[in-house]
Amino acid sequence: MTESGAQLFARLEARRCLKDIEKKLFPGDGGPENGEVVELYGSEGTGKTELLYHLLSRCLLPLSAGGLEVDVVFMDTDYSLDMLRLVSILDSRLNAARSSSSSSGSDEELLGSCLSRLLVVHCSSSSQLLLTLHFLETTLTSRPRVALLLIDSISAFYWPDRCEGGTSVTKQEEKLSKCAELLGRLLRDFRITVFATCHAIRRNYSGPSSFSSSSSSSSSDIDRPFLCRPWQRLVAHRLLCSKETTNMAANNREPKRRQMFTVHCTSSSSSSSSSSSKTKSYRSSSFCITDAGVEFI
Repeated sequence: MTESGAQLFARLEARRCLKDIEKKLFPGDGGPENGEVVELYGSEGTGKTELLYHLLSRCLLPLSAGGLEVDVVFMDTDYSLDMLRLVSILDSRLNAARSSSSSSGSDEELLGSCLSRLLVVHCSSSSQLLLTLHFLETTLTSRPRVALLLIDSISAFYWPDRCEGGTSVTKQEEKLSKCAELLGRLLRDFRITVFATCHAIRRNYSGPSSFSSSSSSSSSDIDRPFLCRPWQRLVAHRLLCSKETTNMAANNREPKRRQMFTVHCTSSSSSSSSSSSKTKSYRSSSFCITDAGVEFI
């Protein structure tokens, strides 16, 4: 396959590294390097979506407001993107930056500039997701400022693909495997960063067992990766989100319940002596959700 001059330029163009997208999340020296995949994993109500909006707003915001000012492609497979919530977060952070500095431009202009960096694509099946990834190569060639691809979620078509594949595991995972292979090529050629959410799905790994043993292992089963191996091989950072509730006293009366969230990050990096061996590092962070978005504690 021959490569055009425009494709060569886009591939070699240095895209913005997102290593400092949120240092409180990732262990070691920071976040993902160019060409790496981050998976946001957890059950419903654990703060995945809010964390996704936090990272998305960090990319869209201008440098003057503490953002990275890069273009983002958002693949919405769940049809759950809440633009009003995203605009509210962006507006709150722009106002906070404006109050602390004398920035120029109206609120509408600044907000419009942020949203102009966002390209939203909807996919309703794994076949559409695969075709969209094929056409994404053209977008990345023409828009060298695109540094981040967000997929919400990569597991949206897990059950339809299982039904379509019948009893064959290979058939069940065929389309997602092709998506992962194509993503790997885009990561290699264009050096973008990928963030993808993944629903938690309970699976029985231990087979038939007594009720007591199955109930004790259910909590750990939900934390295990279940998608196909080509996808698992791409993931360099895994963010596992969970929810907890703490009691805070309010004027010596009834305790006020405050919802807190925890995200556990597991990062894998290849050893310098051997590309096949990988070392893992871990970090846990807590955050709460406010009107202005995620606030780390």
